[in-house]
Parts: sequence; structure tokens; C-alpha cells
Amino acid sequence: MTRRTEAIAVGVEEEFHLIDAETRHLAFRSGELLGRLPKDRFGQELLRSAVEANSRPYTTLRALARDLAGLRGTLVTAAEGLGLGIVAAGSVPLGEVEGMKVSPDPRYEQMLDHYQHLTREQLICGTQVHAEIDDPDLAVLVSHRLAPWLGPLLALSCSSPYWLGADTGYASYRTLVWRRWPTSGPMAWYGTAADYGRMVAGLVRSGVISDPGMIYFDVRPSAHVPTVELRVCDSCPRVDDIVLIAGLFRALVARELDAARRDREREVPLEPVRAATWQAARSGLERELVDPDDGTPRPAAEVVGRMVAGLRPRLEATGDWELVSGLVCDALARGSSAERQRRALARRGRMTDVVDLLLAETRSGT
Repeated sequence: MTRRTEAIAVGVEEEFHLIDAETRHLAFRSGELLGRLPKDRFGQELLRSAVEANSRPYTTLRALARDLAGLRGTLVTAAEGLGLGIVAAGSVPLGEVEGMKVSPDPRYEQMLDHYQHLTREQLICGTQVHAEIDDPDLAVLVSHRLAPWLGPLLALSCSSPYWLGADTGYASYRTLVWRRWPTSGPMAWYGTAADYGRMVAGLVRSGVISDPGMIYFDVRPSAHVPTVELRVCDSCPRVDDIVLIAGLFRALVARELDAARRDREREVPLEPVRAATWQAARSGLERELVDPDDGTPRPAAEVVGRMVAGLRPRLEATGDWELVSGLVCDALARGSSAERQRRALARRGRMTDVVDLLLAETRSGT
């Protein structure tokens, strides 16, 4: 029998698109919506077509799920009163760069001035998962060591096949949009938090980024709380998928935390990681992923299954095995959100049907 251990606290930041209930297009009305929401749980994003919800940190996945569902319910109800719908997905099919507005914040206005069209096309939403690590040095080491496992986690979240009205051929086109930022991608190895801090300070000093919050690595030590933060995933229409990703990420963090204590010098080659992450964005759960263990292509279900099996001792130790293994089976049986969206379009050839599917799946988690 596996001995129960104290679980690492996890929390989630969810980004949501605002949809005009009549046209099914993106709506740049976050200011109106945020005026109806609790300020301690909801906040603005770079563009006025999105808002963010913040869970509390939890040591149990079921408590996290309840909080996420409650936040969605609050958000959906407030949006309905304004003729808006809420979508949790990496992107939505119907929207235009023309008419884009950044949120009223000097930092966002500076980003628009500095990054120009890159800012205007930031019509994407992600799910960020935080896992608590109190030791800053270990947080830096673990953030790097997690890199090989980003592909399967991304594949479980893929929900952005459409971009500005077209099928991109990718399961997560959000990943490609995000990769254009100068500080995106996997994080290199740094031996200490001080080394990492000097790198960040150098980037700020260069003028390419304005502050440490603009470090957009796929996993990073948080700039404001004692956590490592998973940033590679699309927003997920279904709360169950977020809970699944949070459970797997926590188990990976726990495993790499123990390994980093034993071996602080291990460095992960990043070129294979970048390639495997691209493959996950292309494939989702419907095609092959790169197996993190041996670098070979395998069916996505097999790669995810092998990852989960390898994490079983960690999941059992925190009491998560039954829940997570069940959620994995459900996710693989359903397929990715990207594939469900394509099936919705194929039935009648209407992009509005895709938006309606996303609206319904987002609401179903409330």
C-alpha cells in the first residue's frame, strides 16, 4: 500500500473569451463585465475581449473543481445580463483584429506600442496551473526539469483549431501565436534563484521586456507567489480537463522536486522539447505525440497513458489516483476539444455551431 503524503497546494488561473450572444463574435466589453464581478476573484487581461478568474489554492482536486465551477457560474450569470456568452478555449473561430482594444492599463498600452501587431493578435486564452514550492532555488530547478512533459499536458488541453475564421490544421494554434513572444518556450537551466533573477533582470535591462511578469516560459517560477506555474495549456471548455491537468502537473512537480533535491545539476536538452511541444500543438489527442521517455513517436493515448502510469505512485500518495485515472479515460474517449469543434463544423458547415458547442461546454462546468 502506498503511504499517503501531504499534497502540494495547487491553484488555477483561467482565461475566458467574451462572446456577443447574437453574432457569436468576440466582444471587447470586459470593462462592463468586470464591473459586475468580485474584484478579488476576477481581473482584466491584455485585450478587452477576455477576463481572468482566479481559484484559491487547494490540496484536494475535488475542492479545486468546486471552486472552478463556482467561478464559472458567477461569470456566466454576470455575462448573460449584458448579452454576452463565455467561452473557455484557446481561441474562438469568429473574431477580428480590427476593432481590437487593450484593457485600460498603462502596462498594456505600453505593450501595444512596443509589440504592435503581436499585441493586436493576442486573441487567445490559456489555463495556468500553480503548484506551491517554497524554496526559490528548487522552484527554478523544477521549472526546467518539467520541460519534457509539456507535450502530453498541452495535448490534453488543445482547443484552438480555428483562427480568424479559418481551420489552421493545428489542434492548438494558440501555441503558435504564443510562441512569437520573445520570452516564450521552455526554460533553460539555472542553478539557483539568483542566477535566474540575474537573467530576468538582464532581459528587463535590455528593454525587450518591461518587467519580470513578461517572462512567458512554458513553466516558470511565479513572479509574485511561491509557486511554479504551468503556462503551456490552452483554456479548457470542460472543468474536468483542468482538474486532470492540475492533478498530473502536481504529481510531476512532486516527482521532479524529489529528483532535484538529489541531483541539482541535471540539464534537459531543449531542442527536443521544442519539437515535441510543436508536435503536441499539431496533433492534440488524435495523432502521434513524442514520448518524453525515449523521444519516439507514439499514439497520443499511449503517451498519455505511459505518463499517467509512471505517476501512479505520486497520485496514490495524495489520494488522486482514482479521480485522475478516471478523468484520463474520459478525456481520451472524448478526444480533444479541437476534434470536437471540427466535428461540429462538419455537421452543417457553420462556424456559429462551433461557438455554440464551446458556449455549452463552458457552461456545463458551472
